[in-house]
Amino acid sequence: MSLADVTYMPENPADDSEIDAINEEAFGPGRFARAAYKIREGGPHERVLSFVAKKGDLVIASVRMTRIAAGAGRAVMLGPLAVRPACKNLGIGRRLVAMALEAATTAGIPAVVLVGDEPYYGPLGFKKIPQGQLFMPRPVNPDRLLAYEIVPGAVARLSGMVCHAGQVKDSALV
Repeated sequence: MSLADVTYMPENPADDSEIDAINEEAFGPGRFARAAYKIREGGPHERVLSFVAKKGDLVIASVRMTRIAAGAGRAVMLGPLAVRPACKNLGIGRRLVAMALEAATTAGIPAVVLVGDEPYYGPLGFKKIPQGQLFMPRPVNPDRLLAYEIVPGAVARLSGMVCHAGQVKDSALV
């Protein structure tokens, strides 16, 4: 596959079934038991901050962003990020993450949080969140809690239990 054949665009509702299939393929049926999915059950993701990669009309990769709250902090949670197996290791996932981070910055989002591997996300600007600062609604290896700070001090404002921002009275991103 040639990267010249790949187009990147904002997610569209018509992409939902293909995105679901990619996530099923990447994470399997156990994905619904994960902490990040528990947070996503609290409300919708932000389509304007979510993107797909396509080859022709076929969605080959996707990244989604969901508004979250933790203590006095507000942010978005990146994920799931999934790429079809035949299209992995070509930089498509990294490109989608970069697009999502740029969109978050433009939208005035103060920080982006995710559960992921530091060797992959570290070079993209993510850093470990200090152990004990954030808690997820289900068990998570604390070394996998990472953040990308857009507004200085935004990550420090995130503390305690993470939930979907729609579940708190003041869900404005500050």
